[in-house]
Amino acid sequence: MEIRYFDNAATTRVKKEVLEEMLPYFNEKYGNPSSLYSIGRVSKKAIEEARKKVANFINANPNEIFFTGCGSESDNTIIKGIAYANQKRGKHIITSQIEHPAVLHTCQMLEKQGFEVTYLKVSKDGFISIEDLRNSIRNDTILITIMFANNEIGTIQPVEMVSKIARMYNIVFHTDAVQACGNLPIDVKRMGIDALSLSGHKLYAPKGIGALYVRNGIEFEKFMDGGHQEKNKRAGTENVAGIVGLGKACELAQVHLKEHRQHLKELRDYFIAQVEQKIEGAVLNGSKENRLPGNANFSFPAIDGEALLLNLDAKGICASAGSACTSGSSAPSHVLSSIGVSKELAQGSLRVTFGEDNTKEDVNYLIESLCEIIPKLKK
Repeated sequence: MEIRYFDNAATTRVKKEVLEEMLPYFNEKYGNPSSLYSIGRVSKKAIEEARKKVANFINANPNEIFFTGCGSESDNTIIKGIAYANQKRGKHIITSQIEHPAVLHTCQMLEKQGFEVTYLKVSKDGFISIEDLRNSIRNDTILITIMFANNEIGTIQPVEMVSKIARMYNIVFHTDAVQACGNLPIDVKRMGIDALSLSGHKLYAPKGIGALYVRNGIEFEKFMDGGHQEKNKRAGTENVAGIVGLGKACELAQVHLKEHRQHLKELRDYFIAQVEQKIEGAVLNGSKENRLPGNANFSFPAIDGEALLLNLDAKGICASAGSACTSGSSAPSHVLSSIGVSKELAQGSLRVTFGEDNTKEDVNYLIESLCEIIPKLKK
């Protein structure tokens, strides 16, 4: 059976060019980057070349890039790092109700340590209110962390407006850009972003590698103790092959961003139009216009999401009921609940996220399958 993959927000395949770039660092150029001999220096040079590629990708300086194990580690590192480094100045953090669990759970952990967190509500389309953000700022606010684009409903937040407000009050602004990187143009200097998290496996690099951008001049406490790698901010022997792969993936994403976005947008818009036309009662979650180019999230009345996914899987279709990071939870999506979707409707949600390998033929097969499966499940 042919597999049709529509869950690129969960993970992407590793591109052939990325894998080829990585392979020598597994068994030929295997030196430890901290070693002084020649093969160690080869690995160290490869890391620094990849650092430049990641920096160029978001218009940062190479010395502002720190390699991590994933996007969740990047979120943990910067949120905890900023909190601990600035707790004498204040203990108040602002975030939103629809952040990724890596942000929400980190903030909840900090609350147990005496920090206070404001969780901004969002509109029915998933946008924070700039007025609510302004009204939430206090004299002891030290960090604003708002995601660039939501992983479930694809809503793109007004990042530049948030950054302007943060600068106005001398507050550090961090954004989880895991879903945005590779799908949207990002310029940290122009946008005024102080810190940014990204993950390799969302942009055709391998799992187990991420990066954190932190603007020069911003102090944060290290997350991992041990050696002095990553400018003494992230201990542990570096994942050289993964870092090389991330660098290559960022380089490719930068070159092909315009056509990649257009391809995804065409598939997304076609899919949304067809579902709304052919499936009675389908409800699109999130903003119709201001959303990630490859994201479509629908709720179907009187449908069990798990049953829908299993029936799609039987037809070789890979999709999601929400975030892959919360798939083990029986509770309705916190994102859908936050935008006002009822528990019953949220249980019948389907997230489809397109990638560069998807074709219009794939989308037609998905639509035909939904038109066949949903009436059966309703009966």
